[in-house]
Amino acid sequence: MAIFDIFKKKKIKPQKATKKIKEVEPPSISPKTKIKEAKPAKHKKISEVAARVLQEPQVTEKATDLVQKNQYVFKVASSSNKIDIKKAVEDLYGVNVVSVRTVTVPAKSRRLGRIEGEKKGYKKAIVRLAEGQKIEVLPR
Repeated sequence: MAIFDIFKKKKIKPQKATKKIKEVEPPSISPKTKIKEAKPAKHKKISEVAARVLQEPQVTEKATDLVQKNQYVFKVASSSNKIDIKKAVEDLYGVNVVSVRTVTVPAKSRRLGRIEGEKKGYKKAIVRLAEGQKIEVLPR
């Protein structure tokens, strides 16, 4: 009866001993032919505040026009305040923030035939930097 075989405990077979392999020393390298090891790339540490507060830079036509006025737009966490946003931008980009303005964008209702839904709302921050400082939002 093959059906009841699935309930039987299977016997575990002991494993065979493996053969030992002799260890071979690597050939000695003269001082002239030393190979330099590649150093790992240094990653910039993102502070906990910056990672929690800043979500992404907002790249729209209006946001790119504000760059001429030394202002940058970011989507931020809805629970963050202006002080947190200022610290996060200063830590992440190493610039001096003059002012921060925030806007809470409400959720918009959307409809596809009979099905109704909502487009998520979010919070965005407009950050103004000190004169002569820039942020490269999209790396080239």
